[in-house]
Amino acid sequence: MTAHYPLAAAVALLLLLCACSTPPPDLSGTDVSDAKPETSSRYAITQDIAPLRPIIAEDVVEAAPRPDPILASGNLSPYSVNGVSYEVLEDHHNYKEQGIASWYGAKFDGHKTSNGERYDLYQASAAHKTLPIPCYVRVTNLNNGKDIVVRVNDRGPFHAERLIDLSYAAAVKLDYMSQGTARVEVEVINVVGVEDRRDVTYGIYRYLQLGAFGREKVAQTLQEKLQTLVSAPVFISPVDSGGGLLYRVRVGPVDDKEHFLAVQEQLEAHGYSMGQPLP
Repeated sequence: MTAHYPLAAAVALLLLLCACSTPPPDLSGTDVSDAKPETSSRYAITQDIAPLRPIIAEDVVEAAPRPDPILASGNLSPYSVNGVSYEVLEDHHNYKEQGIASWYGAKFDGHKTSNGERYDLYQASAAHKTLPIPCYVRVTNLNNGKDIVVRVNDRGPFHAERLIDLSYAAAVKLDYMSQGTARVEVEVINVVGVEDRRDVTYGIYRYLQLGAFGREKVAQTLQEKLQTLVSAPVFISPVDSGGGLLYRVRVGPVDDKEHFLAVQEQLEAHGYSMGQPLP
């Protein structure tokens, strides 16, 4: 079993660019309890390994594509790692490429990914050097035809011969976890309604987006429910997705930071999941 590598702490200064560093040696049969604490690293173990609780392919749930906005966080471009410069793609639509996939696991579990999310090795996620974060890709193991949809939310692997670094769960689903690497095809899933806001300078957040729907009636129903819960305007913002209108439900504007946080807490208390704050 060979596990691999998000980036070391020194590169984390690049807007939380915690991605993939030097791959560890073959750790076949190694258990988490064999790992020794590090004294000079933010990671609790020295070498990446599989988790104590193994899973099978049937346990893995692939990522569900949704119109997550592409923000500046995690998308610094160009950026440099180990003396090599990389540029995040401006247009990633219809991206398709073949190459070698590796995986990373227990060493990095719970640590921040490049856009500030927490890495969960049991979720279907991935690290890529140049795709914008977040985005969704279908990864197919060219050796056995198995495939999975993953959410790209990290940077790496920083090795010229490797294309993508998958989570432990995704590697299990594609049946190459024990080998460590596999030849794969990576194809971007084009999601309608995605807003590219990498160039926006963030100051005070003024809006929250609660969802984007293809049916106006669904958006109106959510708008009516939300308006009874929060002390801020709730409105519908239509956008042309290229295949028809999407009706985005948004809360705001809220110019006062304390009021904004209060509105956010009210919504979360009632079980509503929000996208990124909007300026």
